[in-house]
Amino acid sequence: MREHTGVYIPVPTPYRGDTVATDRLQANLERWNLTPLDGYVILGSTGEFPMLSDAERDAVLVAARGAIPRARAMLAGTGSNSTLLTIRQTKRAAEIGADAAIVITPHYFTKGFAQAAAQIRHYLAVAEASPIPILIYNFPLNTGINLEPDTVARIAEHPNVCGIKDSSGNIPQAAQIIHLTPKSFHVLVGAAAALLPSLAIGSSGGILALAVIAAREFCEVYALARQGCWEEAKGIAARMMLADRGVAGRHGIGGLKAALDLQGFYGGPCRAPLGTPDGDAIDEIKEVLASAGLL
Repeated sequence: MREHTGVYIPVPTPYRGDTVATDRLQANLERWNLTPLDGYVILGSTGEFPMLSDAERDAVLVAARGAIPRARAMLAGTGSNSTLLTIRQTKRAAEIGADAAIVITPHYFTKGFAQAAAQIRHYLAVAEASPIPILIYNFPLNTGINLEPDTVARIAEHPNVCGIKDSSGNIPQAAQIIHLTPKSFHVLVGAAAALLPSLAIGSSGGILALAVIAAREFCEVYALARQGCWEEAKGIAARMMLADRGVAGRHGIGGLKAALDLQGFYGGPCRAPLGTPDGDAIDEIKEVLASAGLL
C-alpha cells in the first residue's frame, strides 16, 4: 500500500462558462508537477465536487489521471450520502486509475449520521467493497458532523483504510487519532494553520487548500520540519498565514481561484451559487499575495 505522507493539494475544478475546462485542469497540473508536491486530491471540497454531474466527475478524473505522474498519488473524492453510491463512485475512480479514494462523511441526515455506529458501518462497508485504499474525510465545518477519535480508531482497524484527512483544525483531536491508530494509518491535516503543529505530534502531512497557491512554500515547511529545522519552518508558515486569512479565509474557493489567475495559472469562476471575487476584492487579493511573497 502506498505511503501517504507530505503535502497534497485539493485541486480546483476549472470552468469555461458552464463547461468543465479539462484542458485548463491539465495545464495547471503540469505546472504543479514542477513542485515537490507528493500528490493531489481530485474532486475534493476545493474541487467543488457537489456541483458536478457524474459525467463531469468522470471527465475530471480522466483528465487528471492523464496529467499526474504515477510517482505522485492521485486521490479521488468519492463520498456521497449513500453507502451504495459511494461504493459505485469509488469503483469507478479505481477503474479510471485513482490510487486511493477520499470519502467524506455522510451528513444529509445529520441525526442518523452523527451516530458512531452508522459512521463505522458506512466506512467499513466502503472499505470492504473498494478495490483501492480509502481515506476518511472529516470536515465538520461543512458536514456538521465530527468523527470522534475512538470512531476513527475503530474504522482504522480495516486493512483497506489507510488514513484520514482531518479538516477539523483540532490539534488535540489529531493527537488522539495518531495515538489510537496504527503507524501505517496516515493522519493528514486539512487546515494550513494545523500543518506545522501537527507534524510536531506525528502527523503524516497535509492536504491543504492554501497550498494550491503556495505549493513550494508548504513543501518547504514540511521538509524543514522533518529535518528538525522548526524555527525556519515556523517563519515560512507564519508568512503563509497572511494568505490564509486574506485569501482563503476571506474569499473561500473563489479567492483561491482568483489568486491562481493572478499567479498565471487558470482559476476562473466558481460554479453558482458559490461567489467569484471581482473588482476591489481582486485588488485586495493581489495585495495579500504580494505581502505573503506569493506573486
